[in-house]
This record gives sequence, C-alpha cells and structure tokens, in this order.
Amino acid sequence: MTLHTLDTPRLRLRPFTPADAPFALRLLNEPSFLQHIGDKGVRTEADAIAYLQNGPMASYARHGHGLMAVELKATGEPIGMCGLLKRDNLDHPDLGYAFLPEFGSKGYALEAAAATLEDAVAALGYSTLLAIVSPGNTASINLLGKLGFSFEKLATLHPGEPAVAVYAWEKGT
Repeated sequence: MTLHTLDTPRLRLRPFTPADAPFALRLLNEPSFLQHIGDKGVRTEADAIAYLQNGPMASYARHGHGLMAVELKATGEPIGMCGLLKRDNLDHPDLGYAFLPEFGSKGYALEAAAATLEDAVAALGYSTLLAIVSPGNTASINLLGKLGFSFEKLATLHPGEPAVAVYAWEKGT
C-alpha cells in the first residue's frame, strides 16, 4: 500500500521523513505533549530521527498507516501530527494527534482528525477505531466527542502506568 497525502481546506497531512526531525524534537518536548502523551526520551535531532524511523515510518511499512506530519497548506509550516497507530494491546487502531500550542483552538486538530477518520474508512476499510486520552485532558476529550467517539472504559495499557480513557468510534454512528 502506498501512503498518500490528505488535503483539507487548510491543511496537508503527509508522511514524516527524517527531514522532519527538528519539528519532531520541538513537538515531543512541548510541556503539553509531555503531560498528556508522555516523555518519548527525544532530546536531540538524532533522537528525533530515530523516533520518526522507528515509530511513524516503521508503522507505514508495517500497517500502511501511522502518524503523519500536519502542515499548513498555505505555507508548508509543520504544526502537528495526526494519524492512526496500531498498538499490540488494543483490538483496533487508535487515532493519535498532537499540535504545537500556538496552533491550538483554531480547529486544526478537528480538521486533521476528521480527514484521518474519513481516510481510515475510505482507503483503509476500517469501521471501528479507538482513541486513548489522559482522563484530565479536557480539550482532547471534547475533540473526540465532536468526532463521534464515545467513552468505552478506563484501561492500563502498560503495567505501572496510569490508566487512560479509551474511546471508541464506529462507522455510521
């Protein structure tokens, strides 16, 4: 399967490349990312390249999807990431996203996530998707509600980690 870009009125979602390392380094070390998603241990551009190669780019090869770079269509400036992840401990792929704080509250996350859901159904054939979120992440929980996700359960994905809220989305609901 060949990955493709997704265009929305204001955004382009495209596969990450190693050239995105400076952007990934910044995004993965934003306080909001560390608080709500976690510390990926990315401290240098070399770490960021390894993260991109072993995470999103490996997922493209293994699953035909993964986190994509989200950029402003007008300027090409990267502002976040959004896409599907496949975790061994979840029954279905899950929607993931993160944006630089200066691009929050502008509808970009909703626009990117809606395009990702549409592509998940049309191009990948998925009818059920999940999303995981820290229970206190109100902005993300509200976004999932706008997309039609419903709370399913609290779950601990890895021993010793705090529980996360698992939301589910079904095509046509």
